[in-house]
Amino acid sequence: MAGVRETAVESIVSGEDGSLAEQVWRNAAEDPDAVQFIRPDPDPRSWPVRRSGHGGALPVTCRQFRDDVLALARGLIAAGIVGGDRIGLLSRTRYEWTLVDYALWSIGAVTVPIYDTSSPDQIRWILADSGAVGCVVETADHAATVDGLRPELPVLRQTWRIDTGDLITLAARGRAVDSAAVDARRHAVTGDHLATIVYTSGTTGPPKGCMLAHRNISADIGNATAVLPQLLHPGASTVLFLPLAHAFARLIQVGMVRSRATMVHSADMSAVLDQLRRFRPTFILAVPRLFEKMHDQARRTAEDSHRGALFSLGEWTALRYSRALDRPGGPRLPLRLARLLFDVVAYRRMRAALGGRCRMAIVGGAPTGEWLVHFFRGVGITVLEGYGLTETSPAVAANLPSAMRIGTVGRPLPGVRIRISDQGEVLVRGELVFPGYWNNPEASQEAVTEDGWLRTGDLGRLDDDGYLRITGRTKEIMVTAAGKNIAPAPIEECIRAHPLISQVMLVADGRPYVAALVTLDPQAWQRWRDEHGHPGAALATLRDDPRLRADVQHAVDRANRTVSRAEQVKTFRILPRDLTEIDGELTPTLKIKRDAVQDHFADEVTALFRSH
Repeated sequence: MAGVRETAVESIVSGEDGSLAEQVWRNAAEDPDAVQFIRPDPDPRSWPVRRSGHGGALPVTCRQFRDDVLALARGLIAAGIVGGDRIGLLSRTRYEWTLVDYALWSIGAVTVPIYDTSSPDQIRWILADSGAVGCVVETADHAATVDGLRPELPVLRQTWRIDTGDLITLAARGRAVDSAAVDARRHAVTGDHLATIVYTSGTTGPPKGCMLAHRNISADIGNATAVLPQLLHPGASTVLFLPLAHAFARLIQVGMVRSRATMVHSADMSAVLDQLRRFRPTFILAVPRLFEKMHDQARRTAEDSHRGALFSLGEWTALRYSRALDRPGGPRLPLRLARLLFDVVAYRRMRAALGGRCRMAIVGGAPTGEWLVHFFRGVGITVLEGYGLTETSPAVAANLPSAMRIGTVGRPLPGVRIRISDQGEVLVRGELVFPGYWNNPEASQEAVTEDGWLRTGDLGRLDDDGYLRITGRTKEIMVTAAGKNIAPAPIEECIRAHPLISQVMLVADGRPYVAALVTLDPQAWQRWRDEHGHPGAALATLRDDPRLRADVQHAVDRANRTVSRAEQVKTFRILPRDLTEIDGELTPTLKIKRDAVQDHFADEVTALFRSH
């Protein structure tokens, strides 16, 4: 298909002319006993537990959440927080994160999220650039970091620590404030007032503060909810384990409150599968890496039980079944029967890993391999890939259960217009587009075209039916010494599909050919090491082993067959360790920070081009 240059979907819901917090009061009035949240293992020292038997999971109804938000909002007023004040929020995903967010919105203040894994320099930059007058932190380490930065933060007046009960103390202080004061503040907020400043992950420089108004977010989630009733509705539930500092997770939080669905906060990434089995969500929000790991774990389990061949056949069946769903007439009878057989012996176990009730997942962040989406749809879990960026509140496009084209990120959401520029860049318009960057008019001006379209920085194309396919990043396009333009993402994604591989980063800019830095998945590496007679050996001592390189070369060869000769990876280096967020090499959504990796592994990059 030749494709089109522009497409749009008519808006279903306009952004509301009021505070996002109004929904909390509306829910309490219309369905007070609906369970809005479940606190998995609440700590009464962090926020009061008003029921007996609080050692287990605690449901929070719409009425109780309204009361909690009101109590904390009164405390914030007592502490001198006024409309427009910026308040930092440095914490993992937990009930108190959402509570603080809505309490700030209810009095017209502005939430400034900070990833709990942020470095001191990043925390200093965000608090200083936003002019935050207060900061809510979760732990002693967070508090110590912020306290150490105080000399560089002259406007920061107050810090409240969640795990020592500072929010409880703040709420107690607020008893002297009349509830009518909160009502007056909330009603004074318009849709154009600032709701939050979300700082970008900074893969290409210092983080920029994206200003999002209440109207931006309400328009985005209102239209998303309208076309995704299978996900966001009363009775639906999710376990949210992605960081709420990320705009994608934040939008789901707002959507759950808007639709009166039930959300479970889960801060411990190592216990995610336990929480999924425990609370049995109807859908989840995840990054592609979670599904890659689920697939690889299922394969390893089958091989350990001497059922590797059966798994391969089940995988083949799932892929063929899913692909047949997109053809006229759908899967034929023999394939339907084969799929039914494998559902009994294998697929149900994989769904059970997500709790047994989950039939849909939304993925974002990094690209998702088409084979992975087909595999899980064949297993019985529809993975809906979407697209967005912080500047668009964030959701721009999404595949829907009723309109899905695997390999694309779907059509625009209602109220969104997408255009492909002459240079191939994706441009966006709509109520969801942010008003600009905080304290950075130059960047705000550069972010839009002369006729008012947001420049996303992503390359893409639209097919004839209006489905968007992302093909790369404008800032990540590499130009070899021979002048060949290379978009690294598709090649990296293809190589990374190998179960042994964790991360891949191409190196080609200004170089004579394309090369790659490769890291291995820690669990897969241990398995490979033990199976090849090297128990306990460090990766650094075996990364040049011919058998190990042959396995990685197999993944590289497969990727090379998908591109032209000039784009093919000529050589690679296996790094002695995986890339990490702690070392500043990955963003919280596992995107590679290319400059940081090239700096940390400069000798490895040099070696890529020394021997050829």
